[in-house]
Amino acid sequence: MSIITLTSDFGRLDYRVSAMKGKIMSLNPEVNCIDISHDIQAYNLIQTSYIVRNAYKYFPDGTIHILSVDSFFHKARKNILYKANGHYFLAADNGLLSLIFFDIKPEAMYEITLNNRFDDVVSFTSTDVFVPVAVHLANGGLPEVIGRKIESSKQLLFPKPVYNESEKMIIGDVMYIDNFGNIISNISKDFFETLAKGFASFTIKFRNLSLSKIYSSHTELVVDWERETEYHGQSAAIFNDSDQLELTIYKGSKKNGAKTLFGLNVGENIYIEFF
Repeated sequence: MSIITLTSDFGRLDYRVSAMKGKIMSLNPEVNCIDISHDIQAYNLIQTSYIVRNAYKYFPDGTIHILSVDSFFHKARKNILYKANGHYFLAADNGLLSLIFFDIKPEAMYEITLNNRFDDVVSFTSTDVFVPVAVHLANGGLPEVIGRKIESSKQLLFPKPVYNESEKMIIGDVMYIDNFGNIISNISKDFFETLAKGFASFTIKFRNLSLSKIYSSHTELVVDWERETEYHGQSAAIFNDSDQLELTIYKGSKKNGAKTLFGLNVGENIYIEFF
């Protein structure tokens, strides 16, 4: 059975997600349609890239991913299809796919030519363009039938941490805040460990707070499980399952997690100073 995943910034209140699913079912009721997320902040490409990059790998090869974020139709912007890492990705040519695959070269790129000739053909990109293309691929159709190969697409630079050698300090950014209020930075485990080799210790600094240890999981800080509740609310830094530095509150939530208690927002700096 073919799989089509849906990711959007449409939310759940409006009709758009249901319209996409209804169109898929009308074209091929045998397709397995799976939601990744529809709670993306409007037009937030960094957030989308983090979620999709970490989700798609769990799907089988050949899965088709519709990315309806900042996707409303206008003739000045292409809609594109990436084939990358054995999967297909449909999105507007807004730089999103370059953020997801900043370290992977796509196997092929196509400009979608289906329904792109006249303004009155496309009223809603996701149902009028992405869904027919996705179902075409799910039915075993070739991408060359619905698009033409291209050599490049819009590129956006994924924000990367930098190392200030004179200050012996990594300067990173908050790039994502999850449903538990955890703060995910763009500082990767590999980047940190490469630089940390020459130093005895380090301090993670943010706002007027600091931490001096990085755990390998959310639960590693609990050393006595018979007294587990005493650890509720404890702050920690971890390398999460995406190997990104994360600031967390144990058993925190949106209301009382790291986002609320630390007061950090997306785009603010996190520093790691080495000694």
